[in-house]
Amino acid sequence: MTQRPKTARSRAARPTLEGLEARALLSDMSTAHAEVSAVQAHPTSQSILQNLTPLLTATTVAANGDNNPYGVAFIPKDFPAGGKLKPGDILVSDFNNGTSGLQATGVSIVSIDPTGKTTTFFQGSPGLGLNTALGVLPGGFIIVGNTPRTTVNGTPTVAAGSLLILDRNGNLVETLDASNPFYKLDGPWGLTIVNQGSTSHVFVSNVLNGTVTRIDMRTFKNGKLPEVMNATVVASGYTVATNAAALVVGPQGLAFDARRHVLYVASTADNAIFTVLHPLEVTSSNGTGTVFARNDGHLNGPLSLALAPNGHLLVTNGDAILPNAPPPPFNLILEYQPTGTFVAQLPIDNTGIAGGAFGLAIGSTSDHNQILAAVDDNSNSLIEWTIKKTK
Repeated sequence: MTQRPKTARSRAARPTLEGLEARALLSDMSTAHAEVSAVQAHPTSQSILQNLTPLLTATTVAANGDNNPYGVAFIPKDFPAGGKLKPGDILVSDFNNGTSGLQATGVSIVSIDPTGKTTTFFQGSPGLGLNTALGVLPGGFIIVGNTPRTTVNGTPTVAAGSLLILDRNGNLVETLDASNPFYKLDGPWGLTIVNQGSTSHVFVSNVLNGTVTRIDMRTFKNGKLPEVMNATVVASGYTVATNAAALVVGPQGLAFDARRHVLYVASTADNAIFTVLHPLEVTSSNGTGTVFARNDGHLNGPLSLALAPNGHLLVTNGDAILPNAPPPPFNLILEYQPTGTFVAQLPIDNTGIAGGAFGLAIGSTSDHNQILAAVDDNSNSLIEWTIKKTK
């Protein structure tokens, strides 16, 4: 779901960053990023986005040329050894393939280590369409959404797809296919994972039918494959539509606030963020939930979500939905208090080309620093910042 109008300028025609020396790459890109790091903030509110230090920038282009970065996920400190991944690595899924440049045809996930070195972790067979739904399950497994490109009545869109489960070496070990009604999937487009002991709750947004599903899994620390126990639709009624810039728009970003027992849902087509109460306990859908923010002059087709250490919600604007006249600057990360009050905004790209901001995540380094990582689709890169510790 790239968030810009289609033009003659092809992603495949853009020069990739592979072949550059790693240190030169980080130096050059960090300098370029420093030019767009100014944060606009609400003067009375503490802000995470005001307390960022640029760390590094790395390419997200896979070895086969796949590009257009979407999902972002940190490898946690308890991730088991013995595979391709180590704690502190960051995974990024690519949405476009490097040959045609078409959306929803990317088959690769890249891994970026703490020095900024990029390697290809997973490269699937043609016919996949990896997207923003990307996360890490206990026991050393990766889960990623797959919604391949298709055409319905002459209109490009995505198929119902599946969730793919990979082991720590990037091998496909399980497929949760949307054709099986047990999983209650229909275009898995975004996800977040809540771990409770030996149970992992995987919340999945479905872009084709406007729902959010909770998949309950039994997970193991010994490397045994997770077992799906149940699937429940916990929210529904979000607007879905095809889109010339994005193929499809609907519910996408998810974030869980354990302190408030709330699931945040970013609904791109509604230009809104909703809150769903007690999503771990509900046994049926109560609709969209409560409006958290909507058409507030800041949202511009919200996409991905991340919960900051201070409880604030971070949001990327996708710019495929432009409800504001004139629209705010493109390629923004937004910050909101838990009350829904807007706090700050940060541009990650100053090219003027819409749709650079997409996936983002927050994780920790080995020295316990908090890191914000976000992709820039315009430059096919991942940008990382250290979050300054505040009182």
